[in-house]
Amino acid sequence: MPEKQSYVAVNFFVRAILGFAMIFFINKFLASNDISLSVGLNPVTFVTSGVLGTPGVALLYGITFYQGL
Repeated sequence: MPEKQSYVAVNFFVRAILGFAMIFFINKFLASNDISLSVGLNPVTFVTSGVLGTPGVALLYGITFYQGL
């Protein structure tokens, strides 16, 4: 059982860190193209990208886009 718990924890942190990197680079790309759509780097986005992965990052940008309408 401890092996599974460590696997889940490592998987969460890898997805969260990769999600943070994706958000950072997407924000930089959008800013360089003068698009004022950005997702903040905070604990909520960390948990969202850690739990949901790449679809979570897309969800965050979808929510941000929807708020900007």
